[in-house]
Amino acid sequence: MKLSVSIAGVEFKNPVFTGSGTFNSGREFVEFVDLSKIGAVVVKGVANKPWLGNPSPRIAETYGGMLNSVGLQNLGVDHFIKEDVPFLRRYDTKIVVNLAGKTIEEYCEVADKLRYADVDMLELNISCPNVKEGGVAFGVNAEMAALVTREVKACSKQPLLVKLSPNVTDIVSIAKAVEAAGADGLTMINTLIGMKIDVHKRKPVLANKMGGLSGPAIKPVGIRMVYQAAKEVGIPIIGLGGIMTGEDAIEYLMAGASAIAVGTANLVNPSATMEVLQGIIDYMNLYGVTDIKDLVGVIA
Repeated sequence: MKLSVSIAGVEFKNPVFTGSGTFNSGREFVEFVDLSKIGAVVVKGVANKPWLGNPSPRIAETYGGMLNSVGLQNLGVDHFIKEDVPFLRRYDTKIVVNLAGKTIEEYCEVADKLRYADVDMLELNISCPNVKEGGVAFGVNAEMAALVTREVKACSKQPLLVKLSPNVTDIVSIAKAVEAAGADGLTMINTLIGMKIDVHKRKPVLANKMGGLSGPAIKPVGIRMVYQAAKEVGIPIIGLGGIMTGEDAIEYLMAGASAIAVGTANLVNPSATMEVLQGIIDYMNLYGVTDIKDLVGVIA
């Protein structure tokens, strides 16, 4: 059975990645997960300097998922290179660094500092707010998405994935725009914008009022968007959004994803990545699939 996948020239032992935002450096999961068995660890967003994130409360459960407005709290790229990269290199897995920034210059500063770091791939989070444009996310406009992709690609050494926001009217136009701007692959989808109100206190549950909805509730949206984009772009896609089981992962592969990422599931089941991987293997054994690539994009 062949589980390995190649994305932008990087070889991954299997298609199961972690979702950025649910793994910091992976230290918190080593009791439950053998990181050497994961295709890649996609770390939490890394900025050019430490970010405090948003005020609490910033996480809330919802039907079929959760809302978060953590705000990409992180210790910054210098700390990441000094402390987290050496830790992750103890394990036989690939390292994908999610880039956070509020301006194109901030993104490029992180990418530039990572040029000679021992990491395998970068993931550009274009759902970050562009402070120079009044806080509008880079990823909601095809022209802006292409601009930030082009600029960050120019200052990156490693292959660049672009993580797309689902909070748009036309995901295909944005996918095609970032492909044309030089993206080596896509990660999709990021969280949907949602809100929850405490009717007894008569106020929003989150201090930030709105947050990102993730978990099983968004999986049909993720599947649909991956399917649409895969029909129109020629670069690989990492699919995520609500993956809890091996069969969820298979859905994304069949829709056109070359690999998948497990996110929110990690927060309710720390062994989720291992169980998803085993579920993929069980499915392949059940149906006599010998190469994972034979499942990718089979839906016409």
